[in-house]
Amino acid sequence: MINVAMFDSKPYDRESFEKYNGKEDISIKFFDTRLTEDTVGLAENCDAVIVFVNDDVNGKVIDRLYSLGVRLIALRCAGFNNVDIKEAFGKIHVVRVPAYSPYAVAEHAMALLLTSVRRIHKAYIRTKDFNFSLNGLTGFDLYGKTVGVVGTGKIGKIFISICKGFGMKVLAFDPYPDKNLDAEYTDLDTIFEKSDIISLHCPLTNENYHMIDRDSITKMKKGVIIINTSRGQLIDAEALLDGIKNKKIGAACLDVYEEESDIFFEDKSGHIMQDDVLARLLTMPNVLITSHQAFLTREALENIAATTVSNIKSFFEGGIPDNEICYRCGRIEECKRDRRDKCF
Repeated sequence: MINVAMFDSKPYDRESFEKYNGKEDISIKFFDTRLTEDTVGLAENCDAVIVFVNDDVNGKVIDRLYSLGVRLIALRCAGFNNVDIKEAFGKIHVVRVPAYSPYAVAEHAMALLLTSVRRIHKAYIRTKDFNFSLNGLTGFDLYGKTVGVVGTGKIGKIFISICKGFGMKVLAFDPYPDKNLDAEYTDLDTIFEKSDIISLHCPLTNENYHMIDRDSITKMKKGVIIINTSRGQLIDAEALLDGIKNKKIGAACLDVYEEESDIFFEDKSGHIMQDDVLARLLTMPNVLITSHQAFLTREALENIAATTVSNIKSFFEGGIPDNEICYRCGRIEECKRDRRDKCF
């Protein structure tokens, strides 16, 4: 039996993973708490841990997991910027779920955009109060507008397809462009300068940390709409706030936030918000924030559980996990070398 500790588990996570618990030679212990240096001891007597985006899998946590006998870290998400890959190399293997439901995230990004542009959230609140006035609800057509899509992986490609369905012009940026994609690739400065809407669909790396900051915002069109369903640290939140206050940014649609780890996924309704930047963003009438829920569909949760369990089984059965992260380079894209064995 493969013993697994699953951290930061919520009811919707447990529902999708429970069907595998005690079956497939896997026994899963569910923990509400996030994985941190203080909680890593909960993984004692476990062969693997399942973690999510806000678990802190730093070097000290990895060393402690290794000393406890843990041999596999299974991310139930695509991004792995919260894992110290260099420290893991030679000690613990790391696998991920690279594509659980790209449609879920792309569709959520468009839902945020439409909600913001057509003031649907405001109209909903008004009509619930029997206020049927249309004053202040004027939006604009997406048809003919230019959208800049940063990142053309699976999610980015689907978002581009959706935008084209609305008749939008698409500019795209990716360090590894797809020659077969029906989009005009260009550089980031051009996207900043020419886009009416900018949507981020890229992983977080050292190179793109705070990709959107004060300098890039100054290059943008007045009234630009920014969408982020990827990673919060792609945007300098203070610079974003200033851009909104100065009316340079027309609207922001955020499913992620750079300091979200102690806030998102939790009920904070009975607490005073300690994060002043987030508190001010939430007061802005042209800011729409959801709490990292773009992935949250039935299909995505089922795919996450099935792929995570498959990753764990293939590893402990001696196979080569399809979704193992390449430790030597730490690059996001598919490793191109002939992988006839595990990384170490």
